[in-house]
Amino acid sequence: MDRKIVIPGDLLSEDARRAGEGTYVRDGKVYSLLYGIASFRDKISVIPLAGKYLPAVGDNVIGVVKDITFSNWILDINSPYDGLLHISEFPKKIDVEDMSKYLRMGSSVMARVKDVDPAMKVELTLNDRRLGVIKTGRVVEISHTRVPRLIGKGGSMISMLKRELNCNIFVGQNGRIWVSGNEEDMDLALKTILLIEKEAHTNGLTDRIVEYIKDARRARG
Repeated sequence: MDRKIVIPGDLLSEDARRAGEGTYVRDGKVYSLLYGIASFRDKISVIPLAGKYLPAVGDNVIGVVKDITFSNWILDINSPYDGLLHISEFPKKIDVEDMSKYLRMGSSVMARVKDVDPAMKVELTLNDRRLGVIKTGRVVEISHTRVPRLIGKGGSMISMLKRELNCNIFVGQNGRIWVSGNEEDMDLALKTILLIEKEAHTNGLTDRIVEYIKDARRARG
């Protein structure tokens, strides 16, 4: 079989030399980096199935308020489908007439997908201490297909980034990443995240990223 649908982490080959676009190598074996279609001719490559992020229950996302209706904020979540944040999912009890005081048009939030029904009605929540309104820091957007590589196996890459970059980092499965720290650290963090997006398909990425960060710190003294 030359082609099949795969998900991130699927084992594709025992031969690291066959690793191609959309894959990564770990312990000499080739794994899928993406949800997509794997091609097994010569080099193994994985082509993303979906160009747009499709929300799933439990996903962390970063959304931007695009409309306010009675009891709901409507958020752009970088998807063909809007996210609905009901007033009851705000971490503080507020009155309907005060909604725009807490989240106005253009406000950004770190949220979680609470439910997705068959008609793709996407319900969000902020009821977790790690979630909330974004008031500081910066947000960068990458392809959502690169998010698994940014997180790494068992969270290895993102844990290393938080440690080495001295920043708080919130990764949205919709491809939006929030970074908070001092200005120099945030500058380096954003450059590092964009580098990971660019080189997500390459081998030995984690080690190269560690060296990149160390070199950048040495260069600025």
